[in-house]
Amino acid sequence: MRRSANRVVDVYQDCIVFLLAKAYQKAHANIKKRLNAYGLTPVQTLVLEAVVSEEGLSAGDLAGKLVLDSATLSGVLDRMAEKDWISKKTDPDDKRVLRIYLTEKAKSLSEDLFREREEANREILRDLSLEERLLLKRLLRDIR
Repeated sequence: MRRSANRVVDVYQDCIVFLLAKAYQKAHANIKKRLNAYGLTPVQTLVLEAVVSEEGLSAGDLAGKLVLDSATLSGVLDRMAEKDWISKKTDPDDKRVLRIYLTEKAKSLSEDLFREREEANREILRDLSLEERLLLKRLLRDIR
């Protein structure tokens, strides 16, 4: 009996899906806790970072950059607009295109939000060497 219980534990210790899920839970809980004070989710913060780097992005371009489907991004953008983080404006040259802009609220807090993300990253990676950090990032990108 004891032997089979140990075998189950061993299987989960070697299961990449389980290990990735546990790592995700830890990382996601960390960043969620940090962003909760601002009333933002991790995905909403990524949207802000993308728009900070290129204000006036179309919703379609934003979805492509963030690897999100249009339906998911649409809901995220609606909630962000309701909370005054972004404004959505129709492109004057093409009425079918929606362009995304930061509000003053988002501009004033963007540095704080990026700092929170950086701190969360540092916390997760703190026990890894520089080589291990680079390898982890490369492997995660390859899996994605």
